[in-house]
Amino acid sequence: MLKNFLIPISRRDLLKLAGLTVAGSVLSSNNSVNAETVAPTQNFSINAENIPVLLRADVCVCGGGPAGTAAAVSAARNGLKVVLIEQGIVLGGLQTQGLVYPAMPTRITNSDTPYITDLNKRFAMHGVQVNWTDEPEYKNGGRAREYTPELLAFIYDELCADYKVDVLYETTLVGANVQGGKISEAIVHTVEGLRKVEAKIFIDATGDAALSRAAGVPSARGSDVTDRNQKMSFRFEMGGVEEMKVYKFFVKKLKDGWCESKPPEFEFAKSTNTEKFYYEGIQRGEVTKDDVAYIQAFTIVGKPGTLSMNCPEMSPYIYSSTNALDRSKAIQQGRIMIRRLANFFRKNIPGFKNAYISREASMLGVRESWRIKGKYCMTKDDYFNAQKFPDAVCRSAYPIDIHDESLKLTLLGKGEFYEVPFRSLITNEISNLMVAGRCISADFPAQAAIRIQPTCMSMGEATGIAAAYGLKKNIAVNEINWAAISESQRSYVSAK
Repeated sequence: MLKNFLIPISRRDLLKLAGLTVAGSVLSSNNSVNAETVAPTQNFSINAENIPVLLRADVCVCGGGPAGTAAAVSAARNGLKVVLIEQGIVLGGLQTQGLVYPAMPTRITNSDTPYITDLNKRFAMHGVQVNWTDEPEYKNGGRAREYTPELLAFIYDELCADYKVDVLYETTLVGANVQGGKISEAIVHTVEGLRKVEAKIFIDATGDAALSRAAGVPSARGSDVTDRNQKMSFRFEMGGVEEMKVYKFFVKKLKDGWCESKPPEFEFAKSTNTEKFYYEGIQRGEVTKDDVAYIQAFTIVGKPGTLSMNCPEMSPYIYSSTNALDRSKAIQQGRIMIRRLANFFRKNIPGFKNAYISREASMLGVRESWRIKGKYCMTKDDYFNAQKFPDAVCRSAYPIDIHDESLKLTLLGKGEFYEVPFRSLITNEISNLMVAGRCISADFPAQAAIRIQPTCMSMGEATGIAAAYGLKKNIAVNEINWAAISESQRSYVSAK
């Protein structure tokens, strides 16, 4: 290893180097959150010329979550050489590391793009049905998807192996080398030290728009009403649960109608009928108001006796998802809250007597942080108008689901849906960059609707297809007209 690239490198030495914009998340220390404020540009640099090249590819995807994995597989399936950068040791992001189970539904039929269809078929090959019901109306996005985290991680590795995607695990994006309005290299930190990945096209699927901000793309963060981000969650699983006893407690004793089905597949949540139950726990000092502000739990297919806990949530009044110190403190607080909740469940819910914390998420459940300002910004009006776009890459009817505002959760009418335009996935500033996932160009309410796993996967799939099309036609990706790609090649054709 070259001596100059040994890690750690001092800040003083780093500042002596020249030539590379560093990812905005490295230096951000601003506690304020304002959706109309461009995130501060980071202007210290290092000499990219002196950093060894680790890999060269047609496409470099940063972030191996639902959107990034879909983007990488889609691009590789279309004949491109692809590198996928992931800072953890498993693909899937919030699906696998964040334990976000199940995937929320698009609530509209015919929303599955080919990548999702293939993924579901692979689950079926492993003996897992990905819907909670066989009713036709719930096919193709209408119902929650049961992507068991451990199996999903294996299938993602399987997909990448099948299509020869080079996955770089334990690799952290540090910055981007930008020349002439194009990203030439992504700078990463690996076990070997600082290295760079060269590519013709880059896809930002980091969730926090880290690559885009490093490249100088304007971004927004938080709500323009409250100046806050959405709540973060710290999910966990509990094993040793006697599911039927839990079900009977909520349905028979508490008369709660939340459970739509019986074990082995059911859920419980805080509802009007169960508020008193949790309030009494607060009065006894067993839990706090924040601990039980949001409660939801799901059974997990393939893991009998285990419940996935969609809680606790950390208050955005205290913790911001765009502040590094806040996020660290949120993890510490979340771990305390998890144990209070687990003890409360064991003490008060039949079926939890012998339960235990079997797994904690290895990443925070961040619903929203930074969003790029791209060629088109999706808005809440696009949602309420069930807007269609000629360059749409997917459809959904998932509601505006904000965990921190009084905006009423309004569902679209039966059969209505909105679409996500390709123009929200590209920027004016960088010609060879696309963005997929929760950090695309959208306002705060619209982002709260499009952030779910199926929609993110479809966005990622579209960027992979567009990358292949752009290279074949010698068209900059931010100049691609999605509608000009033949329908047989597109993953989704607009209903407009």
